[in-house]
Amino acid sequence: MTTGIHHVTAITGNVQKNVDFYAGFLGLRLVKQTGGYEDGEQLHLFYGDRRGSPGSVVTFLVWQDGARGRVGLGQVAEIGLAVPPAGIGGWLQRALAAGVPVTGPARELGETVLRLRDPDGIIVKLIGADLPAAAPLPDPMAPTRIRSVTILTADAPATAGFAARFGYREALREGPFLRMASDSDVIDLRQSAGFVAGGPGTGTIDHVAFRAPDAGAVGRMRLDLRDHDGVTQVHDRKYFLSLYVREPAGALFEYATDAPGFTVDEDEAHLGETLQIPPRDAARAEDLRVMLPQFALPGAARMPMRDLSFIHRFHVPDDPDGSVIVLLHGTGGNEADLMPMAARLNPRATLLGVRGRSTEEGVSRWFRRYDVMTYDQDDIRAEAAALADFAAEAVKGYGLDPARMIWLGYSNGANLLGAVLRLHPGVVRRAVLLRGIEALEAPPPADLTGVRVLLLTGAQDPFARMAPALEAALRAGGADLEARRVTAGHDLSPEDLDIARVWLSTGGD
Repeated sequence: MTTGIHHVTAITGNVQKNVDFYAGFLGLRLVKQTGGYEDGEQLHLFYGDRRGSPGSVVTFLVWQDGARGRVGLGQVAEIGLAVPPAGIGGWLQRALAAGVPVTGPARELGETVLRLRDPDGIIVKLIGADLPAAAPLPDPMAPTRIRSVTILTADAPATAGFAARFGYREALREGPFLRMASDSDVIDLRQSAGFVAGGPGTGTIDHVAFRAPDAGAVGRMRLDLRDHDGVTQVHDRKYFLSLYVREPAGALFEYATDAPGFTVDEDEAHLGETLQIPPRDAARAEDLRVMLPQFALPGAARMPMRDLSFIHRFHVPDDPDGSVIVLLHGTGGNEADLMPMAARLNPRATLLGVRGRSTEEGVSRWFRRYDVMTYDQDDIRAEAAALADFAAEAVKGYGLDPARMIWLGYSNGANLLGAVLRLHPGVVRRAVLLRGIEALEAPPPADLTGVRVLLLTGAQDPFARMAPALEAALRAGGADLEARRVTAGHDLSPEDLDIARVWLSTGGD
């Protein structure tokens, strides 16, 4: 019977640091990068041995700049990777030299363990264990496979009984630990009653997947669990079939087939080199390639990321022309929302998406409001000043040319840009305002000579009655303004894209 861990999946908040740690420091191979199968706008990275063999794979859902999670009960708390026993000392030296947080070596449950923390704070244990790799990596000290996971549980016997369904049996008890062993690895259950419950987010491990011999075994497991709360249907993840279920104490388990594996869409020599898009998202593949966060493999050229006052994301095309489109999303959006539209406006432009810092009922905005039509004037001015500072930081930190920056805002983002134009003249020289309205109650006079603005208002937009005030203020300041109405409501339409593209091609860029 095929038993053991298939893969472990965690959540990272910084894709570049994640790649640098797992592919760079640890030396695992990036065997696959794909849009998420539950959410195509979420990048999913897979690391492993040379082929991404089952039992060697650690995967990460990328919640770029996402909220931190909380490690606690009902959660996998640690990943253990087997390394050659003679290499533990070498790994300690590597960690110290690289500045990786490390403790040990120590003896734990009869094994020599070096405990590291990855850039998100996830505990990665390097365990001296003679477990040969199915497909060895070039570095003889590299991890060979997954040796263990540690699960925090309030009911170790119940978790152990459930793990037995996947081929595990009791092997050792020591203090709060109950070790369950398969034919190839172990899961360590730490009885932790009284701990806080785990919460999802960056810096946490989402689930552990166990190996299923074939699709039939997954189907049979589904039938066996039919009366168990929370079991899912069988999912086709392209590289394996699987189902998910929570064990009685809350940890998420997956049951996944070995086949067809990661070479189903790439040959072994080129695994992980190309971003793969799930079949169901094929129609918007090009949009997703623009929206998903970019990264560089160790040794490759990369754009340095600066820690600036707003969360932001770049998309750099293959052949950039030196122009930059700065994007401000609407209410409830994020820094990637407008990237597909901007890429259609100019496929060679570098895109800089920025995330608003105000929130309302859990969604991102650019400034607070008291009700739908009443805006917090102090907050508008504060965030406009912060965005002006951000612009200066980005120009300096990334070497951008202010003369080649185009600002594009939609809805709430357009409203803030309209305010910045008057409150901080000179910061924005060219702007596309989509569904923008006047948000300032007492806008100051501003000299907008030399500023070019395209203002597009939806004819059926319920907020359209507030657009003429913004138009009048921009004209009064001397802006070169083109204001048009499109046959749309508040949502964006193909007409917006067509008009904006022409505007850019006739002097907007």
